[in-house]
Amino acid sequence: MSAVIAPTAPEKMKKSHLLMVIVGIALLLLFPVGIDNPYYIHLLETIMIYAIVLFGLDIVVGYTGQVSLGHAGLFGLGAYTAGVLVFKLAAPFWITVPAAILLTAGFGALLALPALRVSGPYLAMVTLAFGTIIQILINEMSFLTEGPMGIKLEKPALFGHKLDEREFYWVVVVLMVLALVVVHRILRSHLGRAFEALRGSPVASDCMGVSVYRYKVYAFVISAGFAGLAGSLYAYSEQYISPNSYNFELTVLFLLAVIMGGRKSRIGSMLGAAIIVLLPKLLDDVVMFRYVSVGLAVLVIVTAVVAIQRQRATPSQMAIPVVGSIALAGLAFWLETMTDWRLSIFGVIMLFVVYYLQDGIVGFVRTAFNIRKPKLQVADITDSNVRSDAVSVAADAGGSDEVLKATGVLMQFGGLKALNNVDLSIRRGTIHGLIGPNGSGKSTMMNVLTGIYTPTAGALTFAGRSLVGRTSSDIALSGIARTFQNVQLFGEMTALQNVQVGLHHTFDSNLLDVSLHTPRYRRERDAAAQRALNLLRFVGLQELATEEARNLPYGKQRLLEIARALALDPQLLLLDEPAAGLTAPDIKELVAIIRKIREHGVTVILIEHHMDMVMSMCDTVSVLDFGQKIAEGEPAKVQADEKVIEAYLGGTAT
Repeated sequence: MSAVIAPTAPEKMKKSHLLMVIVGIALLLLFPVGIDNPYYIHLLETIMIYAIVLFGLDIVVGYTGQVSLGHAGLFGLGAYTAGVLVFKLAAPFWITVPAAILLTAGFGALLALPALRVSGPYLAMVTLAFGTIIQILINEMSFLTEGPMGIKLEKPALFGHKLDEREFYWVVVVLMVLALVVVHRILRSHLGRAFEALRGSPVASDCMGVSVYRYKVYAFVISAGFAGLAGSLYAYSEQYISPNSYNFELTVLFLLAVIMGGRKSRIGSMLGAAIIVLLPKLLDDVVMFRYVSVGLAVLVIVTAVVAIQRQRATPSQMAIPVVGSIALAGLAFWLETMTDWRLSIFGVIMLFVVYYLQDGIVGFVRTAFNIRKPKLQVADITDSNVRSDAVSVAADAGGSDEVLKATGVLMQFGGLKALNNVDLSIRRGTIHGLIGPNGSGKSTMMNVLTGIYTPTAGALTFAGRSLVGRTSSDIALSGIARTFQNVQLFGEMTALQNVQVGLHHTFDSNLLDVSLHTPRYRRERDAAAQRALNLLRFVGLQELATEEARNLPYGKQRLLEIARALALDPQLLLLDEPAAGLTAPDIKELVAIIRKIREHGVTVILIEHHMDMVMSMCDTVSVLDFGQKIAEGEPAKVQADEKVIEAYLGGTAT
């Protein structure tokens, strides 16, 4: 028996989307047939080449949340790889383009390996320095690049036939569409979910077995490869390349294009590319600028009216875009020439879009018209399968009754001992409670066990292996999963996708498998989707599979965290105050789920302030106070311990 979750977008809408894509590609291919002006053909060609760069840059900026100011340098590397190979060796097109992709991806790795150990403004500065160094090297290495003189080259030949402007345009269309398909497949795969998880919560990503550093580097290398492809095409398109073509202004324009068009959107990337190519040209022609500014004002007004009527936005939220677009149209008619105002208007438009349309133009339109991204249909699983394989346990490497042992654990922050010589012994197949007043060191112990903190002293062994010094992702993959005191979900991803991040370890497919949709990748993708849905059913969230995690009620978010943790097939599950903030019915549901988890052979460490829950469920309880273990034993014994009573009734909460 099988059923289907009702998709967010009906099948008919998906077919219409596919039809629109086919029509769009057909229009691109037919453009030089209907318009034979070489200037316009070259203009659209440049937009498509820039779009390829932005497809890759959006992986870094939109999905992983990093800021790269080095993509103009990578773009230049791709261009000069093609230019030098043609100029020095007369290499054919089918060699120069792959060489540009591989060389640029290699340089991207060299940049990413050290650069991505920092973040924020530091990363931006490192990538900016890289772009500057590349420009200087291109300028100075005249024996290879011809220095300031630049390199001239002609349109390439394919199959012995030299391409003219129109034929090369078609080559660019084909490669742009292929790049679009590849990047779309990457971002809809387990790799794309890993990249997006990095932005949502780096800590949770590591604890789901997705190494933050490794996948940041992976994303940057893929992004660099797209920049190299675009650069090589740009060299053939312009037929002349020089160091000044790949400067700081260009890298800022690339970044602005992603933001203006709308991050996490291939349509946004193409729209952003069109803006940065066409807007400077448009500002050279005051008459054309008047027509476009009036059209833009009308479009913004209509969008604002629709958004307000549908209660997608308030009048105050739409006031600035409407007033700004009307003011721009008025300015266009007031000016008699654009020469003196061209750069100022360009800068104001950029600032306006970035500041007031933070989700980009595509995001603004989607919000106004309540357009939601279509979600994949997911195969449902029978109830018998849910009971048999929803929760499984990783193979036991240790074979002993003791799954985890902590000896003399010391965690010191400056002069503060958050944990002071704590010993713990967790027996396999039990629920072990870890309680204590606020500030007693419970969550610190969780962080030590999962590699977020490295203990100052002491020993930690799990299934016969030491945990000290290992990364969070390595510990997670060895069989320890956790939830967080403050919910750490990937908010922009659906409930199903959150669980699929936890199943990342089940994929052996590489980038080539994903790009080509090989049978191996399709098998792994389908199995992961089914398993993820099983886990959602296990915690009672199957009906919310396609809802974004940030839109779920708080109690459901707690359950989703548990389902995601179970996706790691853990031997040991750490639950950090899972009942915090829940209502009585939610707590009752949570207790039932935890007991089911234990029945499936998963050992549980439970941190909780609801004493009735701890005392009714736990086999053993350990009590911490000011970083020290003050009691341990069966719940009833611990509950009657004088030190425990004093800690709870006489201790101070922090």
